[in-house]
Amino acid sequence: MANDLSQTVVTLGAGLAALLVFMGLGLAYALKNSLLSIVDTLWGLGFVVVAAVSAVVSLGGDGGQAQRWIVLVMVAVWGLRLAWHIGGRNHGHGEDPRYADLLEQGEKAGRSFAQTAITRVFLPQGIAMFIVSAPLMVGPNNERLSVPLTVIGVAVWAVGLFFETVGDAQLKRYKSDPANKGKIMDTGLWSLTRHPNYFGDATVWWGLGLVAAGSLPGLVALIGPAIMSYSLVNVTGAKLNEKSQRKKPGWDDYARRTSYFIPLPPKK
Repeated sequence: MANDLSQTVVTLGAGLAALLVFMGLGLAYALKNSLLSIVDTLWGLGFVVVAAVSAVVSLGGDGGQAQRWIVLVMVAVWGLRLAWHIGGRNHGHGEDPRYADLLEQGEKAGRSFAQTAITRVFLPQGIAMFIVSAPLMVGPNNERLSVPLTVIGVAVWAVGLFFETVGDAQLKRYKSDPANKGKIMDTGLWSLTRHPNYFGDATVWWGLGLVAAGSLPGLVALIGPAIMSYSLVNVTGAKLNEKSQRKKPGWDDYARRTSYFIPLPPKK
């Protein structure tokens, strides 16, 4: 148990160091290109970096070999897909309106581009990334692999990946039709929940948390999915997205019949 804990501390330190370097490079790119929205693409990639570093650093500990590589593969599949999707979606479209608003607020408050980038974007997201990464840094150091939790965790992760991937694909296809401009997407997975991609994101992290929580110390890994879920439901995800969606015609009817977050059959 003591060795398990000490190795976890080492892994946490390595994960923090990796994130500092990774986000520092991302900040340098943002400053050079005057583009804050690059941080959205870095979000998924950052977790892959932490998972990879944690897997390598924990090799010297007593953690189960299978567990560290299962977690790494799960994160890599999720994070690389997310980065590819967001990077492709944002490429060539300039600054995201959310970050443009932050920059405008910063100018009014007398902050430079760099100050806004550091204090309002990269630092907060870096801190959030480190906290949410708990399953990736704790899991590889568990002294044993819980087969039932791992099976359940991988199944939960797969459900989340399905909702996130299919939901994104359905929305992309819908938006590619000029006839749908300004309309509400209410078919496919979007008829079961108003946010299938965010629900999928949260579910992916609960799957990772379950795989990582193979021992009593490993229960701390559930902090990551809990914080991610709260943020996606109440802060940066669904709640923020609906501020703009409410302006579209037909929103009230769609919101009345469609579950906010957890997929449910639409109401009549």
